[in-house]
Amino acid sequence: MNQQVVQSGLVVYITYSILDRAGNVVEQHDLPVGYVQGANSGLLPSIESALAGKKIGDQVEVTLAPQDAFGEHDPELCFTDDIDNVPPPFRKVGAQVEMANKAGETKTFYVTRIEDGKLTVDGNHPLAGQNATCVVSILNIREATPEELASGMAADSAPPQLH
Repeated sequence: MNQQVVQSGLVVYITYSILDRAGNVVEQHDLPVGYVQGANSGLLPSIESALAGKKIGDQVEVTLAPQDAFGEHDPELCFTDDIDNVPPPFRKVGAQVEMANKAGETKTFYVTRIEDGKLTVDGNHPLAGQNATCVVSILNIREATPEELASGMAADSAPPQLH
């Protein structure tokens, strides 16, 4: 078995779960993703730091403060309107609504509340303003190619979404 440890310049394959403060799984990635440790992969620095020195089979739990993960809750990303102004398919809590700004950039908003004939959508990540816990399992470690070192990503894997 490969006993390499996670260190700069190596490709590391992981799976991960993100839990809210109550311990509920908010996001889970069961298919391995690979990144190059220390090569600007886009993985959160606090997670890369926690993985350094670990080996295949290790599971690492990292608590992420809002500023290190999903940011503070931005009240300017919350909008309330009369429910009659909202198309029927979106009149349920949890519905996703794509909205575009004047520059044509789109963002996903979620219906978070319906009461007294009003519907509220929120464009913040569900964990914005909260601590989150990331549980990472290390599946494999290998040498990186020059191309992978340049890109920060494993050539044979989807990029990690933890950023």
